[in-house]
Amino acid sequence: MDWKRWLVVIGAGMLPLMAGIAAQQQTGGTQESPRAKVTNPHGAMTMPCQDCHTKLSWKPIRSMPEFKHESTGYPLRGMHEKVACMKCHTSLNFKNVSKNCADCHADIHRGKFGANCAQCHTVKGWQVSTSAIQNHDNRFPLVGAHVLVECEQCHTNEAVGQFVGLSTACYTCHQKDYQTPVINHVTAKFPTTCDTCHSMDNWLNAKFNHQTGPFPLTGAHLTVPCASCHINNNYTTIPTACSGCHMPAYNSTTNPPHLTSGLPTTCEVCHSTTAWIPASFNHNNTKFPLTGAHVTTPCATCHVNNNYTTLPTACSGCHMPAYNSTTNPPHLTSGLPTTCEVCHSTTAWIPASFNHNATKFPLTGAHVTTPCASCHVNNNYTTLPTDCYSCHVVQFNGTTNPNHITSGFPTDCTVCHSTTAWIPATFNHNNTKFPLTGAHVTTPCSSCHVNNNYTTLPTDCYSCHVTQYNSTTNPPHASSGIPTTCNVCHSTTAWSPATFNHNNTPFPLTGAHVTVACNLCHINNVYVGTPTDCYSCHATQYNTTTNPNHITAGFPTTCAVCHNTTSWLGATFNHTWFPTNHGGANGVCATCHTNSNDYTVFTCTNCHSKSSTDSKHSGVQGYVYNSINCYACHASGGGGG
Repeated sequence: MDWKRWLVVIGAGMLPLMAGIAAQQQTGGTQESPRAKVTNPHGAMTMPCQDCHTKLSWKPIRSMPEFKHESTGYPLRGMHEKVACMKCHTSLNFKNVSKNCADCHADIHRGKFGANCAQCHTVKGWQVSTSAIQNHDNRFPLVGAHVLVECEQCHTNEAVGQFVGLSTACYTCHQKDYQTPVINHVTAKFPTTCDTCHSMDNWLNAKFNHQTGPFPLTGAHLTVPCASCHINNNYTTIPTACSGCHMPAYNSTTNPPHLTSGLPTTCEVCHSTTAWIPASFNHNNTKFPLTGAHVTTPCATCHVNNNYTTLPTACSGCHMPAYNSTTNPPHLTSGLPTTCEVCHSTTAWIPASFNHNATKFPLTGAHVTTPCASCHVNNNYTTLPTDCYSCHVVQFNGTTNPNHITSGFPTDCTVCHSTTAWIPATFNHNNTKFPLTGAHVTTPCSSCHVNNNYTTLPTDCYSCHVTQYNSTTNPPHASSGIPTTCNVCHSTTAWSPATFNHNNTPFPLTGAHVTVACNLCHINNVYVGTPTDCYSCHATQYNTTTNPNHITAGFPTTCAVCHNTTSWLGATFNHTWFPTNHGGANGVCATCHTNSNDYTVFTCTNCHSKSSTDSKHSGVQGYVYNSINCYACHASGGGGG
């Protein structure tokens, strides 16, 4: 027996009976028996049952259910609109359905295109055209004639999902076209890169652009038939050098004879693709550009016996006879270098000019007009020195104002002399270790350089001004032990008046110290060893002070803790060890320091009674009720110390 069907029938027959019982209860009939709990087969649902079911039976559902599939996040479109609900919802739990295409549709592509079926297919129909695959943009965009080609013409195994793995090279599909006998690509060894000549619009009417290859066509090459160069359909091993095709012309040329003259086979140096003849040679593109008289010199004058390969480029290579025969000056005997271009130019061999400024010894001042022979004695142009002393030793030795030898002057004449004139000489003291400033500028040289001593003079002030140092009485420098570094107080402008900047010492002056007379601190003209601490000078104030008494109160002698240099009175004390606002003290010193004569004594017990502290220290080890012990634990004024 089909129990499920029987239960449905029984259930349908019981509905009217159950409705009658319910009505009877409302009219005061007999009491209804307890009903069994019915489980919802659809799982967790919030919509009312009557949106799909009727009062007569659970099945069939209403012909027009009040349910919109859009509310599920998966609207029904296209072919999905005609599919029966139970085709997808095989279980009455309607939420247990996947939205992935592959869960309902078998993947004939075997996962080769991934799980996103929508990249090729739509809900309007399973079959798609080439244009629906987004023009093959993933690997091989379909353009030109490829647009009209059916998928299976290339993808021969498309029935079993073989859409991937195809080569994108033209030759893969067009191998038969490549082997056509019209122009047999195979025997001509054409490359299999079809797109060099063919396009996707049409296989025929192929065009080859020679300009994109390794040998662009120019000049007369543009009109030369292909077969003239590509003999026997050779399209692969043709040379690109001119000599590859034009060696017969090279060998037969007699003006000049290329072969016997050893001319290079780089034809493009003289010839162009416009025409083989006339040829032109640009000497300026070689290692020896032609300038001056060389431009009009016949080629054969230099290229003797048609030598175009081993000629030298140095002037002396051609002009050694002129070098050897020259007597003004005699180049050979004078040992002049053979670098002719130093004096001569290509414009004309004579007159020659020599630019001394291009040598290691440029001519300036009086040297410009000095005859060459004055320096180049006996035609010596090679070993002359370049220092002044070597030529001017006579002037150095004969000078008496001052005497250079006895004064130990250096032989570097340029320190005082110039090439403009030997006399007058000038000496710039600022280029030495002792630049002249102030009164030193107008001091006669002999005042410092006694007995023409220009070499061993000291540069410190004291060495020259020791007399002033010893004789000074305001203050007496020697007896006061003032240092001999005169520039601390004095300047080169004038010895008097002198100024001393106390701020450059270990004790800068501030506040009232600025106007204090020097002798109040530097007693008996003692300027060394003066202490810098306050107490050393202010011991009297420390000892006589009674408000409070510093001695009995045990105040430290570090006066700066309370005092400053502005004024001794109006001192302020920063109570850094213990807060002055502690408890009820309110900054009143006498609250804790009950003995005004001794601030080392303090009390805590005046404010903190024993009963109050005992109750708070119950169980505290070592607790003793006295001020010293209070402070030992509560040094910062708070609970727990």
